[in-house]
Amino acid sequence: MASALDTLNERIREVADLRHAADLLEWDERVYMPAGGATTHGEMQATLRRLAHEKFTGADVGDLLGRARDELGSADPDGRDARLLAVTARDYRKATQVPAAYVAEHAQVVSAAQHAWGDARQASDFAAFRPHLEKVIALKRQYVTFFPGGAHPYDALLDDYEPGMTTADVKAVFDVVRPRQIALLKVIAGRPQVDDALLRQPFPESGLLQFSVDVASAFGFDWTRGRQDKSTHPFATAIGCDDVRITTRFMDRYPFSLLFGTLHETGHALYEQGVARTHHRTQLEGGASLGVHESQSRLWENLVGRSRPFWEHFYPVLQARVPEQLRGVTVDRFYQAINKVEPSLIRVEADEATYNMHVMMRVELEIALVEGRLDVADLPAAWNRLMEEYLGVRPADDATGVLQDIHWSAGLLGYFATYTLGNLISAQLWERFAAAHPTCDADIRRGDFSALLSWLRTEVHQHGRMFEPQELVRRATGAPVDPAPYLRYLEQKFGEIYSL
Repeated sequence: MASALDTLNERIREVADLRHAADLLEWDERVYMPAGGATTHGEMQATLRRLAHEKFTGADVGDLLGRARDELGSADPDGRDARLLAVTARDYRKATQVPAAYVAEHAQVVSAAQHAWGDARQASDFAAFRPHLEKVIALKRQYVTFFPGGAHPYDALLDDYEPGMTTADVKAVFDVVRPRQIALLKVIAGRPQVDDALLRQPFPESGLLQFSVDVASAFGFDWTRGRQDKSTHPFATAIGCDDVRITTRFMDRYPFSLLFGTLHETGHALYEQGVARTHHRTQLEGGASLGVHESQSRLWENLVGRSRPFWEHFYPVLQARVPEQLRGVTVDRFYQAINKVEPSLIRVEADEATYNMHVMMRVELEIALVEGRLDVADLPAAWNRLMEEYLGVRPADDATGVLQDIHWSAGLLGYFATYTLGNLISAQLWERFAAAHPTCDADIRRGDFSALLSWLRTEVHQHGRMFEPQELVRRATGAPVDPAPYLRYLEQKFGEIYSL
């Protein structure tokens, strides 16, 4: 007779299959779906998400969880079975507080909203997107009511992406990071500015695309278990560890966004491809949190991909791919150009020293929307005001302002804070890795990333969701999430570039 844990795992595998099918459908919506397919896709999404939710929240799952807990008894609480049971029980408790009808409605609303956002962004017309966003925000305010008793209504949204983290925790981190970054930006503003005109000339998309594939391959991306396509907004989707898909985009104004977008999404993909195969089709598959996930994308994109050792190896390769544009340009000049610090309108194009300001601004707006202090109709004006306050720039239109991110159309409120948390964790992991591997810069100068990927596989990737983010970071680095390594990294790197 099958044990309760085995029976529970079989049920969860069916839930995982439904979720994977919905994820694949969502990927198709954002990559290949014809414009007219939005309604049909929304209906399919609603059905799949509802079925997965109903199957996962059934009373028999609760019974199996109780029986499996009795079976395990005093087993090692950090063992795989105990952690699998604990994570599944936590997810079950949260899921049973959300009605299946809400899950179906949310899936349908965000499917339509993402389609409307794409059209509105192209037309730079917030008014066209507004009714869709109002529905999304109304649903998020309703979602918060399913989890009474929190210290702040935003806690329920944040916990979906960063388990164990509260709104107060995020504000405390921001309060440490903000003044140091503002001080750094003020000092940089007083120095001679880096000339990055060489990055603004026309570059062939094909050359940059092939170079990005060269680098993703060198990092260790397994193309037999992944692929890359183009989309309006770069993203990564994992249909389990053996089907991990990334996208990028080419922008005439920012041609190197194609490269750095690919490196960013490759970081996410390497994480998913490195999750232990035993976690596939269980509640342990995927990343520990979006902050930890973002630490992987930011580490590979910035700490590696914008580093001097990286370009000492790869710059000749890039020159061979785009010879006309980089003829006579030294690696030092190119390195400084790609690391120029300048407040800008677009978050995904922001430099490392200003990026967190974009994130903190969005979190402030989200909290105001959830609390009801800000109406959707007033969002563009609030956005423009905070852009001036935080970065000293003002959008000329909605496309470069309030419509630039896909997250709100996808219902991802509570998500943005994880970007800054990811920055902090990336530097914390890098410091620990560099201390354990003093030849890491020399390895990168040779184009050898095997030691870094192996260390990340061991310390982070393989565990999947076994441990909450603070515990995972503590196990890997010896301390919980700490802003200090990231602030040291920024001040040292840009102190050198700008001779501070």
